[in-house]
Amino acid sequence: MGMEHGERMSRRQVLAAGALTGAGLAGSTLWAPAKASAAAAPAIFYSPHQDDEALGLAGSILEHKAAGRPVYLVLVSKGENDGLAKKMNQDPCPLTIGDSRHPCAAGGHHGLSWPTDGTSMIVPARTAEFMASAKALGVDKVINFKLSDSPYNSDDNYYRFVDAVKAKIKALAKQYPGASHKFTAGWLEETDTHKALADAAYFLMNEGVLTDVRFNYVYAYDKPKAQRANGASYVLNIPSAHMAIKRKAIYCYNAWAPDRNLYALGYHSVPDKMESAHEDPREFVFTIPSRYTPGPIKHWTT
Repeated sequence: MGMEHGERMSRRQVLAAGALTGAGLAGSTLWAPAKASAAAAPAIFYSPHQDDEALGLAGSILEHKAAGRPVYLVLVSKGENDGLAKKMNQDPCPLTIGDSRHPCAAGGHHGLSWPTDGTSMIVPARTAEFMASAKALGVDKVINFKLSDSPYNSDDNYYRFVDAVKAKIKALAKQYPGASHKFTAGWLEETDTHKALADAAYFLMNEGVLTDVRFNYVYAYDKPKAQRANGASYVLNIPSAHMAIKRKAIYCYNAWAPDRNLYALGYHSVPDKMESAHEDPREFVFTIPSRYTPGPIKHWTT
């Protein structure tokens, strides 16, 4: 993404325009496949939060689409975030204070007075961005688990969340026999939501419910570029045409269009990841480690 001030200004305009075409479908859940055979088993991709699909799954989604597979995209959690609500109430924008690398799509001023419960405004706005991204990627179906993002503060909360996710994935596996299932590499990532999703996959693999399973490392984009592929079983080199589409999905998270419920929340949440994923035409696919340890991320040891 651009480095000069003038480039940032023009990019903000492009970001806003790029997301609007998908935003009108924010209430939709199904789009007709362009190439996929109706008889083919789908590839089901699971995004723990709104934005993970654009960051680390988009190239893989497009690879499966190009191969003729139906692609279903699952949003696992509601993505409640009181800290993000508080950030959006700051004026001027905290991204523009002493950090010119991260342009605010609102021009540096939000003018918002949102409730700071992290739910009432945040969840619908984040989900509008997700739906716009899904439209840009051309997925065939969006499924929203609508689970409260709650695997925190205690092991009991964590395992309740794992059980809820596991039950919903199991139902999808039964509904779509032969489907492949694509998760994020939660054991390498920083949040219990990501780890809980990987745990649910791990338990279902051990039960024989899931057999074709892969994990994309979304948080690889926090690392120096030379280290992102370390430990990966497969590095997807995203073709330029697919990378252009992935970037459109990323742009959906830096569009400021309040009339369409778009507030650039994804970019305000993880600007460094957005910038890195925009610049690196690779995704990093892992298999689950042989010594995998279920439980909150604090319990994981490499």
